[in-house]
Amino acid sequence: MELKLDINKTYAIALEGGGAKGAYEVGVWKALDEAGIKYNAVAGTSVGALNGAMMAMRDLKGAIDAWWNIRLSDIVDVNEGKEDEMLRLFAGEADMSDIQEILPHALDIIKNRGLDVSPLRRWVNRLADTAAIKNSDVELFVSTVALSDKKGVTVKVNELPEDEMCDMLLASAYHPSFRLERLGGKYYTDGGFFDSLPIFPLVERGYKDIIAVCLPGAGIHRLFIPPKDVNITYIDTDDDLGGVLSFDAANSRRNMEIGYMDALRVLYGLAGKRYYIEKTMDERQALNMLIDCFYSDDAELRDITEHQLPKLAAKLDMESCTYHELLLAHYELIAKRRGLERMKVYTDTEFIKLLRD
Repeated sequence: MELKLDINKTYAIALEGGGAKGAYEVGVWKALDEAGIKYNAVAGTSVGALNGAMMAMRDLKGAIDAWWNIRLSDIVDVNEGKEDEMLRLFAGEADMSDIQEILPHALDIIKNRGLDVSPLRRWVNRLADTAAIKNSDVELFVSTVALSDKKGVTVKVNELPEDEMCDMLLASAYHPSFRLERLGGKYYTDGGFFDSLPIFPLVERGYKDIIAVCLPGAGIHRLFIPPKDVNITYIDTDDDLGGVLSFDAANSRRNMEIGYMDALRVLYGLAGKRYYIEKTMDERQALNMLIDCFYSDDAELRDITEHQLPKLAAKLDMESCTYHELLLAHYELIAKRRGLERMKVYTDTEFIKLLRD
């Protein structure tokens, strides 16, 4: 596979907020690292700030380990034995028996005006090596909302006193469901209410080549028009990564895998919508394979090219596409129905041969 990004350049990374979906960003980071992509700045919001801190530390292994076995109890205080019920509640999957089981705990949360995030503070303090961040060759910026000042702010973490760094990382990730507490003498809430995908702070500070890692969900994107000499590469997903509070090891591992594969798609220009496919055939070969799909003794070639293929394109909502794209869309539909493994890279010929066989 041919790398599409220039490894002679040094990039800045923007990490979007999204709570438990943040494992996706670590999967992306793993793919960037394996491809030899260099970076010297990271801007993160919410969970992106926490992952950004580990990127500033250049501790990919630590980030993978942290997400690999993460549990809801690492983030919020939950009653013993009620973690699974709380996860189902946050995911909107709780039934009446679950609700009855956790009702006393839910009433405690309401009484105390939010979730107790003492575990999150311990998690951040354990993972964030403040000395490494302070002395890092990577500039780290985080976005948050200062409720005390009623404004959104972006802070360069490397310039903070070490005893204030973890508070600022928490400030960026302070979900509205969390019990309000002072951080560094002020009240903060999640940076997603100000700038969920902090590209602007990187552009403002002169970075020209930016990789933006996007997470699906609600969040405010700061609107601005990048200068013409700024190149932004987006890595995003159409997959459902779960809820913002769905902190579960199995979900995190799945999201890391999806992030890794989506990054490969962008890094190597892989084709496909749902699957990850390396293009090896040209348009004529793709057209011939499409014709083969419809050809029979009583079929006319003109009917196939002028009627059957446009009909297929309309059915797949792909009227404006190449023959290669149409061919893959047709076989991706078959692959989904047959349950073909997604999390691997296929060549287009290998992909089609597997399904035809």
